[in-house]
Order: sequence, then C-alpha cells, then structure tokens
Amino acid sequence: MKGTYVLIIENHADAEEKIGKTRCIAFKKGFYAYVGSALSGLERRIGRHLRDVGDNKKLHWHIDYLLANPAVEVREVVCAETEERKECEIAANMSMHLDSVAHFGCTDCSCKSHLFFSASVTGLKEHVYNSFHSAGEHFLATKINPV
Repeated sequence: MKGTYVLIIENHADAEEKIGKTRCIAFKKGFYAYVGSALSGLERRIGRHLRDVGDNKKLHWHIDYLLANPAVEVREVVCAETEERKECEIAANMSMHLDSVAHFGCTDCSCKSHLFFSASVTGLKEHVYNSFHSAGEHFLATKINPV
C-alpha cells in the first residue's frame, strides 16, 4: 500500500540534536508532526520509523536522527493510501497554521519544512487532520500510546 503519513511525536525535554553530519537543531519540549510519503510501502516505512535505534537502524533521513533521542516518542500515526505524492500539499497546509523547523525533511522538494511544532497535542492533531481533508485524502489515525 502506497501513501502519505504524518507521525505525531512527543518530545519530553528541550534538546539540541545533531541532524545529519553537521547541522544541530534546538528542539523544544512539546509535540511535532512529521509529514512523509511512502510510495514504496506505507507499512514498511512507518515500521522503520517505529523501530528502535538499538535494532541496528541506520540513521538516513532527518527524522531518524530526531527519533533516535530517547526523550522522543511517536504517539500516533496518521496515514492515507494514495498513488500520488501528497506530502508537500499536506505540509503546505500545515505551514499556514503551525510553527515549523526550517529545512527539516524536505531536501528533495521545495517546501520550507516537513516538521511542525505545537505546544498543544490537540491543536497539532486538528491541523494534521484538517490538512489531510484539504488535500482530499481519507485518512486513518492509529494511536501508538495514549497521550
């Protein structure tokens, strides 16, 4: 199954993370939404993101570096089955309502970011769900752990 997904992430503590080989980013305590696509398979891509770094997971994408922090956990996955890349449309909609981490997760497109921040998990989820609706996608939300 191909598609677009959003990881709802909780960061339990302020931290500065090395993203890639040289870039350091300050991440505030709070909630993040990471927008991605998996046109080679949603289940495999999401499973990779949920796998622990201790499971010999290679850090490849920006999000891998953030998820490697033990204070960071995925709380929910929102996804839609689609043959087309919809992540940029969803990210553009989210950027109108949420703060973003500049140049995160968007090295292969012209978006400003694919990672968004909110102090409120309720507000973050509302914007994620609305962004899927705006893109015309029916989505499935799966809680990983209750918030």
